[in-house]
Amino acid sequence: MDDQHAAIAFLSAGESYGLPGAAVEQIVTHCSIVFVVGERAYKLKRAVRFSYLDYSTLALRERFCRAELAVNRRTAPGLYLGLRAVTRAADGGLAFDGAGAAVDWVLEMRRFREADLFDRMAEAQRLTPALMRALADIIAAFHEQAEPTPEHGGSASLAATIVGNDENLRLASPPLDRAAIDRLRAASTARLDEIGGLLEARRAGGKVRRCHGDLHLRNICLFEQRPTLFDAIEFNDDFACIDVLYDLAFLLMDLIARGLGDHANLVLNRYLDRSGDSGGLPALPLFLSLRAAVRAHVLGALLRSGKPETAAESRAAAEAYLALALSLLRRSPPRLVAVGGLSGTGKSMLAQALAARLPPPPGARLLRSDVLRKRLAGVAPETRLSRESYSFAAARAVYAALQDEAAAALAAGCSAIVDATFLRPDERDAVAALAARAGVAFTGLWLEAPPAVLAARIAARHDDASDADRAVLERQLAMDSGAISWRRIDAARGPAETLAQALNATGRPEPSSS
Repeated sequence: MDDQHAAIAFLSAGESYGLPGAAVEQIVTHCSIVFVVGERAYKLKRAVRFSYLDYSTLALRERFCRAELAVNRRTAPGLYLGLRAVTRAADGGLAFDGAGAAVDWVLEMRRFREADLFDRMAEAQRLTPALMRALADIIAAFHEQAEPTPEHGGSASLAATIVGNDENLRLASPPLDRAAIDRLRAASTARLDEIGGLLEARRAGGKVRRCHGDLHLRNICLFEQRPTLFDAIEFNDDFACIDVLYDLAFLLMDLIARGLGDHANLVLNRYLDRSGDSGGLPALPLFLSLRAAVRAHVLGALLRSGKPETAAESRAAAEAYLALALSLLRRSPPRLVAVGGLSGTGKSMLAQALAARLPPPPGARLLRSDVLRKRLAGVAPETRLSRESYSFAAARAVYAALQDEAAAALAAGCSAIVDATFLRPDERDAVAALAARAGVAFTGLWLEAPPAVLAARIAARHDDASDADRAVLERQLAMDSGAISWRRIDAARGPAETLAQALNATGRPEPSSS
């Protein structure tokens, strides 16, 4: 391997950056060293070689520095400033971008606060629903623009991942339970056999793209008040050129593992609403499980090579991820829930709160008429539409699309929640009939509140997908909705009480992330 001692010494001195006496913080990982000084961070690739990564020579480090700069400028152009050469001067000293030969290469980046990493924000309970929606929008847009790579991905790629996970987990057994590892490989292989054709169809259809590859909370930060994806994989195309839902699955799994099932469900549904990519839902359990298994074997490797004083912590974490990987493949009977009522009753707030509590993880596919109407119109959920978009014919089209998407989610083994007014008896009958055809349990919830409460809630809305105003409410109040056989819920008592009533009506399901 190349000797990097001189370059490391140079990068460790404040004088090298024109800041004599300044402290230079070092952040060391298994494949890089980041030197943090002032308002900048300089990332040096270590001269290492693993089965999946090779930075052992100067030429390789330059190549992958350039690749890292290119892949990360797709999502974080404000963070990744450029490539700097560490060069040898005539007097033998080192300098940045001098006339002499390069002895190493570094990426120059803007510094951001550690507290603004999303894993830290999760610990501090700073990840708001608004941030999660913004993050999902950013990921969906990134995936839409990412380069298709049909030569990668598909069932063969996941088969290799299953084998690699199994081999690495066995290296950590004991202490990891060998029987659990055996069950995981069998369950993963069985699920892959079921969805292999779907994976190949998605690969051929352009759903395998040059993605991020390592999309967990620690590789997302809040930069300039915007969720920003960084540290994408550049060193291995097999890791980066993957199904877009497999890319998203790392983030979803990370949220589930942290007990943030509500966040995971919100991100998934917002992503699907923006991308329209519900066709991959049958593959999601395997995608999630594989991500948890990767975490388990990485922690298993740390357990083998780590310090004795951290062994108990590493073992507990590896065992938890192994258990999670198994649990994410367990099948749970899906169910269909319909939430109806006049505008302002809180249907969408209830549906969102209920979604993460329906099996399987990360919860139900949430289908909201207001959001689907915007998608059919080709606009963002918060964009207001003209009155023509709310004609009887347009409403029929929206309800038909809700039925189709709910049916597809149930066929994929996912629960579904349909959020719409359901003011006409035929609309309510149709959604109940859908559950009967799918052979799943059905619960219809009808929310009610006094007109004054509904009007006040509508007036208080902002940045919402609903376009309903006071005039729309008045028309709804004048309608005859016929006999209501669904479970009536008093929605005037507030969100917590409304959720409690809904949970009781649906059999009080446990949160899907537990």
